[in-house]
Amino acid sequence: MGIASDVKKAAELVRKALDARHAKQEIRHAIAARAPFRQRQFRIAVYFADGEVNMYQLRQWYRPLVELAQAHPVIVMARNATGAAAILKDNALPVAYVPAVRDIERSLAEQDIRIVLYVNQNTRNFQMFRYGERWHVFINHGESDKMYMTTNQYKAYDYALIAGQAARERLGRTLWDFDLDRRTIEIGRPQADHYSGTLPYTPDDRTVVLYAPTWEGDRPSAHYGSIRSHGEALVSALLATGRHRVIYRPHPRSGVVDAEFGAANQRIIAALQAANTSDPDAHHVYDDGPDLGWQLAAADVAIADISAMVYDRLAAGKPLLITRPVDPAAEVDEGGYLSACEWLRAEDAPRIVEEVERVQADPEAAARLHHWVSHYFGDTTPGAATARFHAAIEQLMAKWDEWSQRAPQR
Repeated sequence: MGIASDVKKAAELVRKALDARHAKQEIRHAIAARAPFRQRQFRIAVYFADGEVNMYQLRQWYRPLVELAQAHPVIVMARNATGAAAILKDNALPVAYVPAVRDIERSLAEQDIRIVLYVNQNTRNFQMFRYGERWHVFINHGESDKMYMTTNQYKAYDYALIAGQAARERLGRTLWDFDLDRRTIEIGRPQADHYSGTLPYTPDDRTVVLYAPTWEGDRPSAHYGSIRSHGEALVSALLATGRHRVIYRPHPRSGVVDAEFGAANQRIIAALQAANTSDPDAHHVYDDGPDLGWQLAAADVAIADISAMVYDRLAAGKPLLITRPVDPAAEVDEGGYLSACEWLRAEDAPRIVEEVERVQADPEAAARLHHWVSHYFGDTTPGAATARFHAAIEQLMAKWDEWSQRAPQR
């Protein structure tokens, strides 16, 4: 077992090295083909130190940031070769590839970066924190009640842009001596104003169910993934009716830790393919694309694990079931929406058709949903969150002007 494990690890290291080498070649070609950036062209940087596997954390911010760039030019500072190559290929925002600290320093010297935005808690964020005379702002890659959302790392940033009152209460319960009023700004969910993607089927009378499980997690406290415990049973039941269309969007990291979890994921994908072969009109969807939004808007009912996807769907204000983790060590914060959500336990997964019909028809469930949508995101009128996001940036720009005027001239 030990030798096999070592061989597997060695093969993975070789694969990663080859991926990085190929990515660096792509980066060199892309940078050589583009015009050089102007001096002091950008005022906002998005710092991204992850590789391609975590691109979902950045991609959901593309459209809000592109719109923001009309007022304040935005550049992505990418540390990892595969991440930088993916961003360049996406061609959504300008990219500076800064693998070494000296590259960061050169970019900061060339540009007029006043605000640095962070979408995750990569440990290499700390290398960027050393640079003062600018605001370091955590914007996260989603809203949820996972333990990740109350990490003490919030204190490392000058400010955090949070979704709403629920986030404020969550941080207030957990972080000691943290000035919430001064260091957090509520903006709602601006990504919900920019749902993207094209519907891959023609709507009909089928009930559309989105199943969007998270990955298995890398420690017991984060064992929220339901693919093994719930997924196969619920997908099988929905495929059998002929009245439902399944959109299956698993987390891109599904199976990276637990091979059996990954095998269950592959069996679900195969079951969708077999169902479509048997009934070409079914149009079940295995969705691994970069666009997020059309799924949330199209689904009549969504099923999600405890993850940011719960709150992406919550912002859409439509029926939602949440899988109850089977591992008792999984940390479940039941002080917020999870105290009143519609739970789906593993033993009830084979009865998913009844559960789907219940949440669609129950007026009490609808009333609870409306309450929690407001509590987590505030005003969800189209455009409202984007306006708050832009107002927060303008507030920070004004503070930058204030502090830069106080600073002694060099």
